[in-house]
Amino acid sequence: MNILKPQNIDKRQLKDKYIQNITENENIGCGNFENQECNNISLYENELEGSQFTNICMQNALLEKVTFKDTIFKQCNFSNTQFKECCFIRCKFNNCKISGCDFAENRLYHVTFIENNASYINLSMASIENVLFKDTILRNSYFQETKIKNIYFNNADLTQAQFFKTSLKGIDLANSKIERISISLEEIKGAIIDQFQAIDLLYLIGVKIKDASE
Repeated sequence: MNILKPQNIDKRQLKDKYIQNITENENIGCGNFENQECNNISLYENELEGSQFTNICMQNALLEKVTFKDTIFKQCNFSNTQFKECCFIRCKFNNCKISGCDFAENRLYHVTFIENNASYINLSMASIENVLFKDTILRNSYFQETKIKNIYFNNADLTQAQFFKTSLKGIDLANSKIERISISLEEIKGAIIDQFQAIDLLYLIGVKIKDASE
C-alpha cells in the first residue's frame, strides 16, 4: 500500500478562513476552516490546497468543480452533500460523517478515509486510485461503473453495498463485512475473502444452506 499523505501542510502558516466568504473561481492556499456551520451552501470552481477543515458542519451543500489538494478533514459533517465533478488529491478524511454524500464522477487520488460514517455514499462512475477505507462504515454504498485502481478496505463495513460493473479482482475483503452485498459472480471473481464470507456469497451460484434443525 503506497498512499501519499497530504503534503506541505504547515500549521504555522495556516490562516483562518470562512467557507461562507469563498467566492466563485477563488483559489485558497493554507486555509484553516474550523468550527463553522454552513449548511445548504454552494461552491463553484474553487481550488483549495494545503488546507485543513476541523469540526465543519456543511450538510446538504452543493460543491461543483471544486478541487481539494493536500487537504485534511477532521470531525466534519458533510451529510447529504453533493460533490459534482470534484477532485480530491492527497486528502484525508478522519472521523467525519459523509453519509449520503454524492461523489459520482469524482476523482479520488491518494485519499484516505479513517473512522468515517460513509453509509449510502454514491461513488458511481468515479475514478478511484490509491484509496484506503479503514474502520469506515460503507453500508448501502454504491459503486456502479466505478473505475478502481489500488483500492483498499481495512475493517470496512460493506453491508448491503452495491457493486455494478465494478470489478473487485485482487481486492482484499477478508477483514471487512460483506453481508448481503449486491454483486455479480463476474465482479467478485478474483477478490480475496475468508471462508466465513464465502457463505454470504453462495447466493451467486444459487445455493442455499439447509438449517441442521430442519
